[in-house]
Order: sequence, then structure tokens, then C-alpha cells
Amino acid sequence: MKKSKNVFISHYGKEDEKVQRLKQRFAEKGYSIRNYSVDSTKHTRKKRPSDELIKRFLRRQISWSSSLICMIGPKTHTRKWVNYEIEAAYKQGKKIVGIYTHGNNDSVQLPNAFKKYGGSIIGWNSIDKLMDIMNDKKFPVENTQGESRSPLYSVSDSNC
Repeated sequence: MKKSKNVFISHYGKEDEKVQRLKQRFAEKGYSIRNYSVDSTKHTRKKRPSDELIKRFLRRQISWSSSLICMIGPKTHTRKWVNYEIEAAYKQGKKIVGIYTHGNNDSVQLPNAFKKYGGSIIGWNSIDKLMDIMNDKKFPVENTQGESRSPLYSVSDSNC
């Protein structure tokens, strides 16, 4: 039986190929993932909407997801919409988990919103751990190679 999850994959838009690879890796492991974020499989080039319309769209898409997966790469921390998505997920009480994109080292910076609201961070090769975390199992923080390390920031759980 396939294990299914609705997720929102927050990412730097120019790293879309990594989003596609992540979805492929879920499928290879037998997981059925419905991604509610905007990626190359859904994106159409039209006139750019206002920031308010983008925010409304992102909040709605996040509301349909059980978890937000933040793909952490070298430029993720610079992206305004990644920070907005993380904060919106937090305000909606969604589980927020980080996954380092393939090929990163431990010097990659976290988005400010992830530092404030994020949960576990795991290495690229940890798909089963990612599903376990989304299913409320606790795991230690990992480095980019998937090895346990101490947390960079203190994170507290709260109920909204």
C-alpha cells in the first residue's frame, strides 16, 4: 500500500530540478506525494500577479498540505517567498522540516524564517526519515551528509 502525503515544497525557483528529483525519490521509495507548491510541472508564464495575490495563493496551497518541506540550498536563505512560505506554514500549524539539497556542505545558510519556526533538518539521502518526521516521529538534526549533529538553533513547539 502506498503511503500518501500532501506537502508544500518550499524552494529557490532556479533549483526546480532538485524539486523534481525529490518527488522522484519519494516515488522510488513507494510514497505518493501531492506537492501543492509551484514548480515546473504547474508553472505557466503569465503577467506577474501582485504580491497580495501571491500571498493569498501561497496561504491556500499551504493550507491543503500537512507539512512544508524546505529544500535548503546555497541561495535559499536569500529568497523572500521561501521565508514567507515558512512563516505562513507556521501560522497554520503545519509541520516544517528542512532537507539539504544534494551536493551542499554544512556552510549553507538557513532562511531566517526557518531559524525561527523550522523543525528537523535532514540530509538529502534521508527520504524515509523525512516521511517519519512528517508522520510525527522525532529525529535529531543532521548535517548535509545525513549524520547526526547538535541543533544550530533552539526550536520550541507551540500550539496556535
